[in-house]
Amino acid sequence: MRQLPSWQMKLPLPSLLALRYLRSGRRDAYVSLLSLLATGGITLGVSALILVLSGLSGLQDFLRSDVLSRTPHLEIEVPEGVDSSTLCDAFKGIIGVVDAQRILRGRGWLLFSGGAISVQVVGFEGQLPRSFPVREDSFADSSGAESDVDAGAGLYLGDALARRWAVSIGDKVDLVSPRPTLTPFGPQPRAQALPLAGVFRTGRTEDNEQRVAVPLATARRLFGHHGSRIEIKTNSLDTALQVAESVAAVLPAGGRVRTWQELNRALFFALKLEKVLMFIAVFLIVPVAAMSLVTVLALLISSKRGEIGMLQAMGASAGEIRRAFLVLGGLLGTVGLVLGGTLGVGTAWMLDRYQLISPPGDVYFLSHIPFLIEGGDLAAIFLATIILIASSTLFAARRAAALGPVEALRN
Repeated sequence: MRQLPSWQMKLPLPSLLALRYLRSGRRDAYVSLLSLLATGGITLGVSALILVLSGLSGLQDFLRSDVLSRTPHLEIEVPEGVDSSTLCDAFKGIIGVVDAQRILRGRGWLLFSGGAISVQVVGFEGQLPRSFPVREDSFADSSGAESDVDAGAGLYLGDALARRWAVSIGDKVDLVSPRPTLTPFGPQPRAQALPLAGVFRTGRTEDNEQRVAVPLATARRLFGHHGSRIEIKTNSLDTALQVAESVAAVLPAGGRVRTWQELNRALFFALKLEKVLMFIAVFLIVPVAAMSLVTVLALLISSKRGEIGMLQAMGASAGEIRRAFLVLGGLLGTVGLVLGGTLGVGTAWMLDRYQLISPPGDVYFLSHIPFLIEGGDLAAIFLATIILIASSTLFAARRAAALGPVEALRN
């Protein structure tokens, strides 16, 4: 009879039995094969889930960053009849507020060289808002930094539209307002020819939403005073959420404060829902592998009925038999979980580091698919997998412990 190594002799009976059953003999080779398949299924499910969620997180993070770069930290709807300049001074005195700027929003049409397009017009006071990231090489005077850009009597256009229309700095572009002017000949559209004063970087996700910026005085001549707002810039996005209540306390009745979260509520909800649905869809691989683990343990119990009955007749308790199969199922599941986690994280890192997945540039707005591994996603994957493995193993272990010694030896 083969002597056990000394380190195995020191193990408790459940652990010793679990290690023995891992090394099935030639007669039980099919059990070993099924064990490998069950472990491989868990590995595949965990790694696939990590890859899918990390790719989705990378895409959502890019989309969220691109959208938030064009979203004010706080947007204030000014009530009718309230002096917005006085409100701006009051807001600037709040701790955490970096700047407050008066703006006006409207819809209009842009006309140039026979072309026409519907645009969102943003009238601003002072410097260009942070939602218009300017290109330093796009100004007539080429004078430099973004923070030095003042509101000239001109129009600021997105670089994508400027390239499409081949507009150069100083070219005249007609901006038309849907608000008519009453004349002796009837209502006439309000229009103004404005020179192109600069170009800002168009967000990759806003190709279908064209924006232009003009000085506040120009916007008021075209659209009136309706739609006046105040954009507030804070130290950070988190700071904006904290100072929102202080801003609301200063705002007169009839006004409204909207944070960057409220301005993008529909987008954030869609992103969150998409991630949850993808998690559920891909996670279905893991329950299938967990059921395979139950099958493996059930076959092993069936083939070892006589041995289990002999152990119970020699004094092994039902609790020790149950713990033996718990350890065995835990070992198989843990190996699959560790291998799947390592494979998924390593593959996601490599795909992101070397930018191995590149979609067609003329179809998508991304040069490569980014992968972002988030700790919360990994924790959810590991926790859900561990619960499934534990539940499947506990079910099989209870069946093994329920075998009586007489019944097991008889069969």
